[in-house]
Amino acid sequence: MAVSQRLVVVGGVAAGMSAASKARRVNPELEIVAFERSGYVSYGACGLPYLISGVVPDPRDLIARTPEQFARQGIEARVHHEVVAMDAAAKTVTVRDLERGEEFTLGYGVLVLAAGGTPARPPIPGMELGGIFTLRTVEDGLAIREFLARERPRRAVIVGGGYIGLEMAEAFHRLGLETAVLEMLPQVLPNFDADMAGLVVEELERQGVAIFTEHPVEGFEGDGRVRQVAAAGQTFPADIALLAVGVRPNITLAREAGIALGPTGAVAVDDHLRTNLPDVYAAGDVAEVKHLVTGKPAYIPLGTTANKQGRVAGENAAGGDATFRGVVGTAVVKIFDLEAARTGLTEREAREQGYDVRAIKIQHGTRAHYYPGGSPLHVKLIVEGNGRLLGAQMIGREGAAKRIDVIAAALQAGWTVEELSRLDLSYAPPFSPVWDPILVAANVALR
Repeated sequence: MAVSQRLVVVGGVAAGMSAASKARRVNPELEIVAFERSGYVSYGACGLPYLISGVVPDPRDLIARTPEQFARQGIEARVHHEVVAMDAAAKTVTVRDLERGEEFTLGYGVLVLAAGGTPARPPIPGMELGGIFTLRTVEDGLAIREFLARERPRRAVIVGGGYIGLEMAEAFHRLGLETAVLEMLPQVLPNFDADMAGLVVEELERQGVAIFTEHPVEGFEGDGRVRQVAAAGQTFPADIALLAVGVRPNITLAREAGIALGPTGAVAVDDHLRTNLPDVYAAGDVAEVKHLVTGKPAYIPLGTTANKQGRVAGENAAGGDATFRGVVGTAVVKIFDLEAARTGLTEREAREQGYDVRAIKIQHGTRAHYYPGGSPLHVKLIVEGNGRLLGAQMIGREGAAKRIDVIAAALQAGWTVEELSRLDLSYAPPFSPVWDPILVAANVALR
């Protein structure tokens, strides 16, 4: 087949294999080759903390499709293959076979860059010690699980209080480890407002996880293996340490190839996910997104976004005409018995963006007051002075994870809080009070 009829996909996880699969459906004649540096494709990275804790017993449970299954679809997915260079003028990529240590060059007609993100690794002294991990790939999860089984650590220190850090705090606690979380910022969950994040800290401490904010890590110390972590003038005993301080777009290949980066530092794309280079698209954690509330580029590395962007990039790479409008940054995390959810802008983010902001906080039951099993739901709405919705956060033992989706839909529609208050939401005593917490918050905002 002519090179012009070949699609090369760089990266074989969420965005990459979504792009390959969609391209195959759009153009059955296209030759499709995907290269993935790790040993797995098309897996649910968000499930890794649950693999480590044992909630998910087998790593195969996280895998949506194997290379063999993709082959039956007419997609060649090569694992342990890293694209190390790209020549946009010649329309070729240089690929290293990591198992054989050999390199080869392959031409492409169109390319989708889905190289993903890389765990941030700040230059902290002692990072070379054994027992220090990051969590991004299936191999990372298996390495942590193997270390736990072999070394039987008793004390864990997690550096970073974001989504992964707190999910792993629950995982380590479930396995019986004494767990401490060190966060350099004044709060955990930096994507939430501090007043809402405080509710999560209460739950973590109730469960026995020690939280230390404003504790920048100064170094890892040990005798070939980590034994303690130094932070803010203190030392914290550690038999295992997890570095979970965020994700950075994996832009090395893009930068060297001349692909333009946007203001966030990720790859800049238009609404068709085209880059500045002809016949080159980008999707997933390597790329920027448009934030539908601000209208500005943002970097929001989430699996949901990666899958949707991958479908759009794949359709267009195969000759289609799809668009990706953007996102509102909806996310949810389970932390022990709490659901913590957010969408749009936080109060802090809205003020930083220059909006005239009102913040409304309410606490309301998740079920009718007489029906057993309900619990308080904390709702915070962020509203512009003219009544336009800007964002929301919800935290509670039930009902936050899916109610946040109502606000996400309202944000995408550009609704005001008055329009939100008119919603005809469902009611039955086991599921909601007659005035749902969303409507209560909206009515308080109107007053």
